[in-house]
Amino acid sequence: MRATEITIGRKFAVAFDHGEDFFEALAAFCRESGIRAGYVTFIGGFSHARLVGTCEPLKHPERPLWEEIEVETLEVLGSGTLAWDAENDRVAPHIHVSAGLKADSADGRTSHLQGATVQFVTELVIEEWTS
Repeated sequence: MRATEITIGRKFAVAFDHGEDFFEALAAFCRESGIRAGYVTFIGGFSHARLVGTCEPLKHPERPLWEEIEVETLEVLGSGTLAWDAENDRVAPHIHVSAGLKADSADGRTSHLQGATVQFVTELVIEEWTS
């Protein structure tokens, strides 16, 4: 196990609008607000998303999966951490989502988010960690 004590700073409610790139909007908000580390949780819709995953049986379920799938028209619930990437001078998000595929209301995906485009609105709560 690894652990570290954190100090909580500011807390923001943010809405990303229709058509925005999720990660670009998140990076811009963090840059403008001076956030270098924290936690994010959100709910909303994506018109398109790229997730780590496959629709094929896994040959080696115990190994990391590096494949990616693309899905469209999703309702999502997600969360993750924001850490400072000193080498690239930016916040590096690590986000996971559980997403319902709108066209297949009983079908869904849960995985690491690689990229997404907001559909309608996505509402976030971002909690800054100052140390």
